[in-house]
Amino acid sequence: MESANDSIPLSEFNGFPINSRIDLGVTSFTEKEIIDFATLFDPLEFHINPQAARKSYFGGIIASGPHIFNYVHRTKWIPLFKDSVICGIEVKSWKFLKPIYPDKVIQSFVTICDIKPNPEKKVIALTWFYEFLDELGELVQTLEMTILHKLPK
Repeated sequence: MESANDSIPLSEFNGFPINSRIDLGVTSFTEKEIIDFATLFDPLEFHINPQAARKSYFGGIIASGPHIFNYVHRTKWIPLFKDSVICGIEVKSWKFLKPIYPDKVIQSFVTICDIKPNPEKKVIALTWFYEFLDELGELVQTLEMTILHKLPK
């Protein structure tokens, strides 16, 4: 599919087709990794204090909401797409559906769900949909993020 006013394909970006799910691998965090991240970015008792966490709603230490996204975006997504990134535009619909406990394996996927090229400015806005699933295949977190990229040559 091409736009009416240019010849830029609107069905893929850097070889990744729109609406195809990109596997970003599996991740798990130790209790220490959860505490270290949360101490810096989200120092709530149920993230940083094992004794207090056991008495909390969650019954134990859980990862800070942004921890899984931060890790996967930084270590998996950025190495794939960093050379094309201009800036982030929007994060929306960030949903924390289930807690992430220490040593639980989380599978991560991202899908390009919208492509809006602007040939005059030589940029393209891509909307990425992130999914994080637990060992049972159930969603633990989702978010949608729009990023401005350089148009591929």
